[in-house]
Amino acid sequence: MNFNYVIYPFIFIGLYFEVFVLLVFLSAPARDRRARATSTRTPKVAMIVPAWNEAPTIKANIESLLELDYPEDKLSVVVVNDGSTDGTKEILDENFTNHPRVTVVHQVNGGKHSALNAGIDMATDAELVGCLDADSFVERNALREIISCFDNPKVAAATVAMSVFEPKKPLEIMQNVEYVLGIALRHILSSVNGIYVTPGPFSLYRRDIVLKVGGFRFGHQTEDMEMALRLQKEGYWIENAPRARVYTKVPTTVRGLIKQRTRWTSGFLRNVAFDYRGLVANPRFGVLGMVVLPLGFLAIVGGILLFVVTIVIAIQNLVHSYFIHSGIPLSYILSQKLSFDIFYVPVSVLLLLGIVTSIGMVMFIYMGKKVSNTPGRLLPGIIAYALIFRFIAPFWLIRSLKDVTLGKKRPWR
Repeated sequence: MNFNYVIYPFIFIGLYFEVFVLLVFLSAPARDRRARATSTRTPKVAMIVPAWNEAPTIKANIESLLELDYPEDKLSVVVVNDGSTDGTKEILDENFTNHPRVTVVHQVNGGKHSALNAGIDMATDAELVGCLDADSFVERNALREIISCFDNPKVAAATVAMSVFEPKKPLEIMQNVEYVLGIALRHILSSVNGIYVTPGPFSLYRRDIVLKVGGFRFGHQTEDMEMALRLQKEGYWIENAPRARVYTKVPTTVRGLIKQRTRWTSGFLRNVAFDYRGLVANPRFGVLGMVVLPLGFLAIVGGILLFVVTIVIAIQNLVHSYFIHSGIPLSYILSQKLSFDIFYVPVSVLLLLGIVTSIGMVMFIYMGKKVSNTPGRLLPGIIAYALIFRFIAPFWLIRSLKDVTLGKKRPWR
């Protein structure tokens, strides 16, 4: 069976997206954003930290916010303990109950969206409200960098540059490279208003607009994606500040990674396919509707199909090899000297396209490092990403598609 009819379309779609992204990166709007100066404005900001069982990191998380380079009278922190059972409440009460810039709220567990809304209700005098997941930490200049995104009155929200906090294990190093690639893509897509998620680690919003559109919702356990899509549907812009740095903790086991990504992917499918399907292939929403969301669907389908095709081809090759060598004594096979001649390497259009798309991916990773000044070496992570990611991703893609098809809901943790 010839699988080229399955493989080629997805390779070409990937190559098309890379060329599109490269052209946008070189465009004047993207260049203007890279050259944008740090804002001198200091509007009142309230940073909201929704916390559920975050005892190991909550203290350092809040302290990183209090150390931001920003006028103390213009920055407040609202921590919403969403029914934690692990000691988070005791840590907050002991360290921050009487802090002049920190408001601690304890509530019955209602989910992250309810914790965010409770924090917004407390921040009555703030022009901007932000969200920082309790397992994330910000650099001192991050807030000043992101404020400049709101010079445009059309902008309702802004995202930052996320990378992994102290990556050490191969799985963490791999995810750090993926996050740096995400930095480049968010920076590029923001110049054409193509961002569809405002991640929990340090996204900022105009408070009045959040209230106008109805506050945060459950959003299939991806409330940050649901809010971003709702803002896009209402005609607002979502910006990006690539030099505003935030570090977040990531899963350290394959099982944890698959669970996290299953939640993200199923949230994307449910939000986009059901709640906001009117955005897909709708020219009114520009690049988001005509490129980003449709290609998001194709990436999920393509990842699953290519994984299945790879397995089938591998089995075919094993069977073919078995029948070829079945009549040859094993002692003879082992006695042959291994040799390699590059002249006999099978070169095909498919191989060349695969090499080109891989080079493009590496190029965008280094673009993300450059525009965000991300520290550290990336080569070990790129190698780990190439060797590990492609073999793990199909599992959460298949699991997510199955969950959405069968209507199965999984707990966050």
